[in-house]
Amino acid sequence: MHSFRENLRSELDFQGLTVKELAARTGIIKGTLDNYLGARASIPPADIAVKIADALHVSVEYLVTGADKQREDAETVGPANAEEKSLLHDLTVIPQHLRKTLRTLIHQTAQSVRSGAE
Repeated sequence: MHSFRENLRSELDFQGLTVKELAARTGIIKGTLDNYLGARASIPPADIAVKIADALHVSVEYLVTGADKQREDAETVGPANAEEKSLLHDLTVIPQHLRKTLRTLIHQTAQSVRSGAE
């Protein structure tokens, strides 16, 4: 099991985000975020962890434990049809810096669809 610090650093690296960008997304002071990523690796209170997780589009569970039951279930099931498999394959050839933009766009679109459906 990885620490909050390791999971947060890993997710920032995966998404190609800087601490400054995360601070802007969350409204949390950069120095505070640096405390969660630094050698002392303090753990944020729940409300701050939720803000960070929301900004990164991951669960708090993932940031705390490195595991995400929903994500694991989705990965276990895998793509349901050929169209989804093809889409996932296409995503693997897209450069990392463009994947970040696509991920954000997809997440925002999904949120918009969910909001409209409620």
